[in-house]
Amino acid sequence: MIKNLCNLNMLWGVLYFFIAKASLAEALENASSNPNFGWYAIAASIAIGLAAFGGALGQGKAAASALEGIARNPQASGKIFVPMILGMALIESLVIFSLLIAFILSGKII
Repeated sequence: MIKNLCNLNMLWGVLYFFIAKASLAEALENASSNPNFGWYAIAASIAIGLAAFGGALGQGKAAASALEGIARNPQASGKIFVPMILGMALIESLVIFSLLIAFILSGKII
């Protein structure tokens, strides 16, 4: 049973490889028509890298502060938890927004 499952996963991996190869060929064809495509790709990768790094630092700081506040005053955990989750969602939405901008820069969405 496990061997059949491993073979099935291997089959999906091979199929994915061929599908991805076909889609990358189209992207390379489009890239050759734009001389600045490489710079846009570098800008997109830097943008998403910085956004992910900043978002991770912000979420870590928010979680640490909220947990410290709950540790100091356990009765206030209900009042601290909801704004913490809201703040985490807003931080994550900024990272997802930068991912959208990176896709626009790389020409995937126009």
